[in-house]
Amino acid sequence: MENTKREDWNNPRHQQENKKIIAGILAILVGYLGIHKFYLGYTKEGIIQLLLGLFFGLGGIIGIIEGIIYLTKSDQEFYETYQIGYRGWF
Repeated sequence: MENTKREDWNNPRHQQENKKIIAGILAILVGYLGIHKFYLGYTKEGIIQLLLGLFFGLGGIIGIIEGIIYLTKSDQEFYETYQIGYRGWF
């Protein structure tokens, strides 16, 4: 007789790591440095935002806007858009 029971109890389920809250707070507080971009793995975009923030002052405005966008999205939508879909801007 075959054992048809699944033993899910001993197989850990990998839960997706959602970086929404930390990325949103970093974007609002230090968005001009592009730290939230680096945190999400967007190195090129982080360097661009850092340069915009240091030389033109635009990085801070972009950071605040992105922080608000990040925090208003649902957890699933943020995860799919920015962590899986690799959407670097807004």
